[in-house]
Amino acid sequence: MSQRVLTTESGAPVADNQNSATAGAGGPLLLQDQHLLEKLARFNRERIPERVVHARGSGAYGHFEVTDDVTEFTYADFLSTVGRRTEVFVRFSTVADSLGGADAVRDPRGFAVKFYTEEGNYDLVGNNTPVFFIKDPIKFPDFIHSQKRDPFTGRQEPDNVWDFWAHSPEATHQVTWLMGDRGIPASYRHMNGYGSHTYQWTNSAGEAFFVKYHFKTNQGIRCLSAEQAAETVGRDANSHQTDLLQAVERGVRPSWTLYVQLMPAAEADGYRFNPFDLTKVWPHQDYPLRRVGRLVLDRNPDNVFAEVEQAAFSPNNFVPGIGPSPDKMLQGRLFAYADAHRYRLGVNHTQLAVNAPKATTAQNYGRDGLMASNAQGRAAKNYEPNSYDGPAETGRPLSAPLAVAGHTGTHAAPPHTKDDDFFQAGELYRLMSAEEKSRLIANIAGGLSQVSRDDVIDKNLAHFHAADPEYGRRVAEAVRALRED
Repeated sequence: MSQRVLTTESGAPVADNQNSATAGAGGPLLLQDQHLLEKLARFNRERIPERVVHARGSGAYGHFEVTDDVTEFTYADFLSTVGRRTEVFVRFSTVADSLGGADAVRDPRGFAVKFYTEEGNYDLVGNNTPVFFIKDPIKFPDFIHSQKRDPFTGRQEPDNVWDFWAHSPEATHQVTWLMGDRGIPASYRHMNGYGSHTYQWTNSAGEAFFVKYHFKTNQGIRCLSAEQAAETVGRDANSHQTDLLQAVERGVRPSWTLYVQLMPAAEADGYRFNPFDLTKVWPHQDYPLRRVGRLVLDRNPDNVFAEVEQAAFSPNNFVPGIGPSPDKMLQGRLFAYADAHRYRLGVNHTQLAVNAPKATTAQNYGRDGLMASNAQGRAAKNYEPNSYDGPAETGRPLSAPLAVAGHTGTHAAPPHTKDDDFFQAGELYRLMSAEEKSRLIANIAGGLSQVSRDDVIDKNLAHFHAADPEYGRRVAEAVRALRED
């Protein structure tokens, strides 16, 4: 077989890839060395801005197979037939650290699924926790700023982390999750995934149901203690990436069973918790889990940058039969996720292979922009409606409309009977075994004891006490003991 020829980006053959062109044997470099300039300029641009959150990620391809009939609740085509399979791409991630951070750290995990359906891509963007720290998107930039590296010290600061939580009592539930035994998953394969937000399903009769997604790992839950995590990071900072890559390469085929909780839309107003509050769960005795199907991963990406780093998920990518709810955090993310990708990857990021539809073809009037590759025929029109057989609207909404009433303004969500910030955090604490409680207390105290201001510590202690008096007392005692050492 003849040797393939090295070329420039434009396809011209390269004569010398070892020596730059100079003015004489020992002279300065020449501006005319197109190959040198192209290589350096290309190299300078190999990295794109990393995600502000969920920067450190891993991913794999696979499929989702429907195992149970849910057509009573949604007319989504990819869920319409038992046995039907849909190709998927799943991206897992840590949240707070940068692209160069370690995997085995105490942090929520992103759990994002892109379903390549025949009616377009459906993106389900969630975490490995069923709740989150805040309930309103206007607080999200402040929350992330408090968790990321401090602009002066260049490191994550306990003062910032706990000061934000001190002023955000609704975070108590998620803090209890994060500081508990499930705060550091042993691998991406050994954790659950949740849609976290409340979404909406609509059936063929136009009836609406609010829905929460639960992906239960079939590998079993496995987590690391703080000591085990430190050892793991020292041994392999890429531990979760390594585990996922090797498992799929060995043919292990990690899998999750998808369950949903379904609430008839008419029941939402009278429910004892605000069903659209991201800091709350729906107890299973109220809305039991209903099995839907099985998610299986069986193929690694060929190129991590092209397929994991450039993967773009947005919760506004719905398909017919599925839509949003009044969940404020979801509503904010409907804009923010897509806008982040337009900034990071460009306006045509949806044309990249990992993001483009696979089971159908995107047909719209978006044109041009950076890296446009959707060139149309010379007579194709770029407006709608038109008289030239261009793609046209269907007139059928993707989901049922959401009812609205009242005046515009910066309103707090209307209260429900159990809508305080601490009840569910206390319920979670009381569900824990004695050993789990002890580890939770130690994890919280380890961070809170490093805070420099007594008033910030006291505000956080008040939150834990409000969740459960024993919880608050034990955290206070543990913090005091550590500060006296």
